[in-house]
Amino acid sequence: MKPRPPTGRRIVNGVVSGLAAASALLGLLALAWIFLGVLSRGVGALNVDFFTRLPNPPGIPGGGVANAIIGTLAMTGLATLLAVPLGMMAGVFLSEFGQKSRLADHSRFAANVLMGMPSIIIGVFVYAILVLPRGKFSGYAGALSLGIIMLPVVARTAEDMLRLLPNTLREAGLALGAPTWKVTLTILFRAAKPGLLTGILLAVARVSGETAPLLFTALNSPYWESSLAGPTPNLTVTIFNFAMSPYPDWQQMAWGASLLITCGVLTLNLTARFFLGEKHS
Repeated sequence: MKPRPPTGRRIVNGVVSGLAAASALLGLLALAWIFLGVLSRGVGALNVDFFTRLPNPPGIPGGGVANAIIGTLAMTGLATLLAVPLGMMAGVFLSEFGQKSRLADHSRFAANVLMGMPSIIIGVFVYAILVLPRGKFSGYAGALSLGIIMLPVVARTAEDMLRLLPNTLREAGLALGAPTWKVTLTILFRAAKPGLLTGILLAVARVSGETAPLLFTALNSPYWESSLAGPTPNLTVTIFNFAMSPYPDWQQMAWGASLLITCGVLTLNLTARFFLGEKHS
């Protein structure tokens, strides 16, 4: 067989490599453009009042979104408490106990579908099962919708991280007479700790900017709320309301809240990528 000259392959390889690099650069430019745009418009709204006061009525300058910040943290924290234990247990079952069983196959398929499902559908679902029967919006419903969104992310990440571990770790623990559950908790979880924490941070970042499910569940409130049993203030719906308003001061606060969420999501992703990622490697 006569070998083909390498010139054509080199040209094709160079063209494809150039297109890949250009695509990556285009994505970085888009990210930088968005971040700089939000930064330039939102930095002027950040001051002490922004983090400590309630929103002022339209036309009155000043005020802040302290109630929305607290409400967002409360709902995200509750959603994390709901999703992380269930997601971890599901990941352990898929990786260590179920593996190739039919239930595991169906669970993986359901998790993949749930990860790609539009968040507004999840919001409508929680609205139908929790908001309508109770007759009012609540932060608990908002936390449930966020937890449902986080659940498949945590489960699949936990499964992938545990399956990356060598079988010698499992065999060593079992050879010492430890049961499978103890090997999983005391050996595998310690070995996969950076990857598991990365998955949790990415799941939190996934729901940090969700607006649609909270519109149907938590709604919003301009007041201090001491409980999640009623309409709960949150940053994403506040941004939606303020950005749609005709008042310049509210629009400025919407940009400030957008910058706050953007910096929070960026921090979570950088933490997962550089700090925990380096430890895992």
